Formats: sequence, C-alpha cells, structure tokens
Amino acid sequence: MDLSHSQSNLSLGFSSSHASPLRRSDPPVPLQLLEPPQPLENGSLDVESDDDDDDKEVEEFRILGHSMCLKRRRDCDSSSSSSTKRVSVDPDLDARKVAVRAWGCQPLSIADPDIHEIMEKEKKRQFRGIELIASENFVCRAVMEALGSHLTNKYSEGMPGARYYGGNQYIDEIETLCCERALNAFGLDPKCWGVNVQPYSCTSANFAVYTGLLLPGDRIMGLDTPSGGNTSHGYYTPNGKKVSGASIFFESLPYKVNPQTGYIDYDKLEERALDFRPKILICGGSSYPREWDYARFRHIADKCGAVLLCDMAQISGIIAAKECVNPFDYCDIVTSTTHKSLRGPRGGIIFYRKGSKPRKRGILLSQGHESDQYDFEEKINFAVFPSLQGGPHNNHIAALAIALKQVATPEYKAYMQQVKKNAQALACALQRRKCRLVTGGTDNHLILWDLRPLGLTGKFYEKVCEACHITLNKIAIFGDNGTIIPGGVRVGTPAMTSRGCLEPDFETMADFLIRAAQIASILQREHGKLQKTALKGLESNRDVVELRARVEAFATQFAMPGFDI
Repeated sequence: MDLSHSQSNLSLGFSSSHASPLRRSDPPVPLQLLEPPQPLENGSLDVESDDDDDDKEVEEFRILGHSMCLKRRRDCDSSSSSSTKRVSVDPDLDARKVAVRAWGCQPLSIADPDIHEIMEKEKKRQFRGIELIASENFVCRAVMEALGSHLTNKYSEGMPGARYYGGNQYIDEIETLCCERALNAFGLDPKCWGVNVQPYSCTSANFAVYTGLLLPGDRIMGLDTPSGGNTSHGYYTPNGKKVSGASIFFESLPYKVNPQTGYIDYDKLEERALDFRPKILICGGSSYPREWDYARFRHIADKCGAVLLCDMAQISGIIAAKECVNPFDYCDIVTSTTHKSLRGPRGGIIFYRKGSKPRKRGILLSQGHESDQYDFEEKINFAVFPSLQGGPHNNHIAALAIALKQVATPEYKAYMQQVKKNAQALACALQRRKCRLVTGGTDNHLILWDLRPLGLTGKFYEKVCEACHITLNKIAIFGDNGTIIPGGVRVGTPAMTSRGCLEPDFETMADFLIRAAQIASILQREHGKLQKTALKGLESNRDVVELRARVEAFATQFAMPGFDI
C-alpha cells in the first residue's frame, strides 16, 4: 500500500543502508505523520490522490547513513489544500467557560442566600446592640477589604525569601512590610527585636514559643485562669483535668491573686517560682484590670533561671499607645492577639529578642558571658512553621499591616486614651450605684464586676443582658475562702469607643447594666433556681422588651465602622 498519501504536507522516505546511492528513479519508502483523514460533508474522506505527487517538490538528504527524501507541497497549493481541512470546535467549550464565570463571580446573596441572610442578621445585631466584651472590637473597612481579598488564594509556606511554593514575590513584600510596621508600632529596634506575624491566634503563638524553647514535660508558670489568666498558660481544673495543649504537653504550676484584694501576690509568686523552677515564666492574662509589675517579674525570672514571656493580648493597644508600663523593657518574648485593643484582624503575633544578651541578673550574675546571643529567632520561626502550622493566612497578614499602620498614628494614641477614660467613667458610675468591682477599679480597658452581693451568677446575668442586646461575658471570681465561684462579669470599653462613645455615653450604659441586674434579680426571685425556666420566656418578658428598645435606640445613634447599614 502506498502510504505517501496523507493530509500532512510532509512525508519522509527511507532507503536501506546497504543499497546503492539514491537515484532519482529509486522510489522512496515513505515515513509519515499518522494524522487521520477528516470526513468531508459528503461523507468521503479527505485524502490526497496519487496525482498530487506530481505537484510536490522532492528533496534528498541522509540521516545516520540512511538516504531520505522530503516531499513538500508547493506554496501555491497550500491555501487550496488547507481549505479542505475542517477545524473541530468543542461544542461544550463556551458552556464550560460560562460555568466557571457563574460559580466564580456570583455575589454572596446569589451564591448562598442562606449564609447571606444570617450574616445580615449578625450585621444588624452588631449595629443595634452594645458591645462590652473586653476582647472584641470593630475593624475598619480597609481591614475588611484585605481579609476578603484575593490574597486568600495564595499558598506561602515558609518565611519571606524562603517559601516552599513559587509566585510569592508580592506576598513576601506584604509580610516584610507587616513585620516592619509591627516593630515600628511598638517602638522596637529591629537590631534587638524580631517578629513573626504568621500565628493564627495568640494561643497558637504561645504554643509556638513553648514548642520552640521547651521539651515535652518542661515546666511553665502563668496566672491561674480563675485569677484572670488565660487557658493557654497551662490551666487545669481543680480536679486535675488538663484543658489546654499547654497543660497536656508541659507541666504547669499557676500563681494566683490575693482573694481579698484581687491583686497578684508577688511574694507568693516568687516563693512558688523558686520552688517550681519553671523554664518559662508568663506574665499577662485575660481578666486582670491592673498594671503588671514587669520589673518584679524580671527579678523573679532571673532568680529561677526562666525565660520571661509576656502575653499582652488584652492590653497590646494600650502598650502601643504608651499608656501603660512597657513589657518590652523587661521581657524576653512578647506575644499578642491582633484583634482586641489593636483593632486588627483575628490572629497572633510573636516578638522575640535577638542579638547580644545582657549580663545575667539576680543570683545568676556570675553566669553567662557578654558575647552570648539570643537564640529565639530560629527556634520560634521553626516552631511556627513547619512544626505547628502550614501556610500563613496572607489576607490576615495584609489586614494586620493595615491595622499596624493606624496603630503608629497620633489618632490611635488618642483613641486608646479615650478607651481608658471610658473604662474609668464606667467603673465610677457602677461604684456610685454600690456595685462591687474586683480590685476596686481599673488601670486599663476592662473592669471585673462581682455580682455575688446582688445574689446573681455571671452566667444568668450574661443571658439577661444578651436578651437586652448587651453583650459581655461571665468570669469566675475567687471567693474569700479560696473557692472558685462563677459570680462575675467582665466589661470592656474598646468596641464602643471605636463606635465613637465618650464618658457620658458610658454613664448611660451603666444605667442599662444596673437595670439588667434588677431584671435578673426579679426573674431569679420568681423562678428560684429554675433558671432554665426563666430563660425560656426571656425574649418576650415585658421588662426585657422595654430595656431592649432603649438599648437599640441608644446604640443606633453611633456609626458602625467598616460597613454601612
């Protein structure tokens, strides 16, 4: 069969290596591209006839000793022959393109009406209510735009300049800028301090520090959770149940507040630390309304040979505004959330010392050498990734960079000053109404209200406030006999300050809180200990409905940062 006839315009011919030199009369054995002929409209195949051979130019050459010939169709025939070809178009191609656009570009209200409806309800709840949870705040529109941006599409495992994946040149720029702004926001020298902005939360940040610096079973020491500490500092319940990764993988012994005063008992802290010898001593907590004596912590850490870690999650904004004592002057490592008083996206951050160590202080003065270097950077960065986390949330890091830019401005300092003024105004207003506050007041943005003199529990009062569109959170209060009683609530001022509320507004909020306490007392008298029965009809209770209307009328006077409503 003659295989020289094909749709292709090229054909190759071989002759045997032992054959005589190629002559014009010797017919070549063609080698062709096997392209299937295309059917014509009449059903016949589009193949070239033998007559077409006369219209081809023949070229002779040799490859590896084999004689070959190349047949090339004349240029004049190329256009006419190409006209016989039929271009095959996938009929589903356009449909598939439309499908991609459909699922990829739909607004939320169309793509998922159920989620959109719930989100709209939450937006209205935030706008119509009074937000007094000390660890919550309202971010600006720019932070929201970064969080909901295309940056969430990129995988960026590793540190800037050392990523596992390619295509991270702009992600590197964002993270590097975020780190620079973090150091600048807290006035830190980049020669002496480093920072990691990848942790997903402060709990993740704390555990990364433990993982980087400790071995399983090593000892840590932080403020007891019922005293105002955080569970990520190694909390376990009185019956010995370990409730956090820190207590599961490391040995923890807490220090506590004085049950009579509510202040940290530094003498007992030092005594326990010298007996326990923790490798990491932790200052900072979730519900402590007073200043921290970082100098005393430094002294104790040096005496027991511990690394001093400050968890400044609650007061990071106040520290950045230089409105309280600065832990960076005393601590080796500082961690924080980024969404509380910093008013940024939800995430964590780790600051660590680097460079030369100072001479050892305390009883360890004779130990160490001036040339000793801090070794936190590599250990902590490695603990964050790859030990504990995968790819960082690039949208969060960009949003954090935006928030940190704001933190470094005079306007932010004025905001944090107002947060403290508002906390003082709220505390004074409650005390004038004979309310009992733990420690008798506050030095920062939060107050702890002991509800036991009113015969209330924090849990029940929290539910009543929620029905009235006031959000705050219950806390445990140390009793005079040392027992733990969930008899209080924590109240904070950053969120409503972000909405523009000033001292007189918090006086009004104090009236709402007192009225909610009165309603809770009435319900408790009516239902006794059957609080579940009282909660069933809470939403429709006449007093609750009346207070809720007053709260909504008050709250809706103030703008909501970040979105229109």
